[in-house]
Amino acid sequence: MEFKNVYFLGIGGIGMSALARYFLHEGRAVAGYDRTPSPLTGELEAEGAAIHYEDDVRLIPEGFLDPKETMVVYTPAVPQDHGEYRYFCDHGFCVEKRSQMLGHLAEGKYVMAVAGTHGKTTTSTMVAWLNRALTGGGSAFLGGISKNFGGNLVLGDGRRLAVEADEFDRSFLQLYPDVAVVTSADADHLDIYGTHEAVKEAFSQFVRQIRPGGSLIVKQGVDIVIDNPEISLWRYSFDEPCDFYARNVQLLEGGHYRYDLVTPSGTFEGCTLGIPGWVNIENAVAAVASVWCAARAEGGSLDGDSLRGALASFSGVKRRFEFYINTPKQVYMDDYAHHPRELAATLTSVRKMFPGRRITALFQPHLYTRTRDLHAEFAEALSLADEVVLLPIYPAREEPIPGVTSEIIARRVAVPCRIVDRDRLADEVAAMDSEVVISFGAGNIDACCGAIAERLRAKS
Repeated sequence: MEFKNVYFLGIGGIGMSALARYFLHEGRAVAGYDRTPSPLTGELEAEGAAIHYEDDVRLIPEGFLDPKETMVVYTPAVPQDHGEYRYFCDHGFCVEKRSQMLGHLAEGKYVMAVAGTHGKTTTSTMVAWLNRALTGGGSAFLGGISKNFGGNLVLGDGRRLAVEADEFDRSFLQLYPDVAVVTSADADHLDIYGTHEAVKEAFSQFVRQIRPGGSLIVKQGVDIVIDNPEISLWRYSFDEPCDFYARNVQLLEGGHYRYDLVTPSGTFEGCTLGIPGWVNIENAVAAVASVWCAARAEGGSLDGDSLRGALASFSGVKRRFEFYINTPKQVYMDDYAHHPRELAATLTSVRKMFPGRRITALFQPHLYTRTRDLHAEFAEALSLADEVVLLPIYPAREEPIPGVTSEIIARRVAVPCRIVDRDRLADEVAAMDSEVVISFGAGNIDACCGAIAERLRAKS
């Protein structure tokens, strides 16, 4: 790309910040706007990006006002009437969505994409880590902060590129992967798609875009049309026999597991994963399938000892099944889950990890439309806990919808449930008789994690 400067509208988003870091690494001048400061924007500023937090054209750095020298990248969360967005569109700048830019950067790479309405961040991060551990190289644009890499951008040798393929706004249709994982295709983002059938059709189109000779790895039971005759099709599951699955799964101390990983070329016995939870074993099966396909395409295979070491050393993603406290008396973990299926999977996993212990779920609903469309499903999933505390809905990009509040979830929850404001959450949790506490949500509930952990440690 010939532009000297790259300007980001929504630079603090997890996907946008990875692109900003990439261009900083490439020596481009980077600037941008976001609504609020965050740890991510603070890190970007320390790395050299010029960032402001008001929608004001006058705050755009002077060097970024020449359309011949500045490329503009925006997130779909930025509204069409945003002042800076309108300025760039009206003054002849090249303006592209984040997904379009990611598509450009993926050109010429061996693209290993992970798609799905849940599970994609952890799985794509595992793919990136396995690439690095098994080949010494590989790059990645991730949708979360990898604890192994210390960030959401991975730069390394070789053609392998692991990417999170986001279905929001049909962004993943900008990608043409060589290997694609589909973890799920549940009803979500119905404000964009309208119907579940439209969601599934978008996933089918994504599958059609896998390059000839490539591979699709789809979770057993995912119901989408697969009509790309030029690819190999593989199925994976947690422990249901198919092409890739775990067997002889044994629960260890602290919610970790030992298992054998079955692949079409043989079984890797005695695997352990560096993070707990059966749902992460399922994610690991998908990630191993992805690197197995990549090795096969290169004419190679996976080394058992190296694979076991890589899985054992995977340290997870911030806000994905992240433990703050894990002692015999008290457990506190935080998770990004914001869809009913994700909540149910995590609560089921935690119930298996800590049998017989009381589970308290803290949940901040994300988006009015999602709450309106899925409130009954949220209530059903949350009822897998022993008690529930709800926060008010986090609006993100949306305006309120009359009658849509956390109350429409609360009145359907089948276990004790109450609603509290976010600034009271840590005190509320400290006053409870709790054993296992889990906070959920994609909004700003994570800002409470430190205070909750501190209060629970002091109490125990």
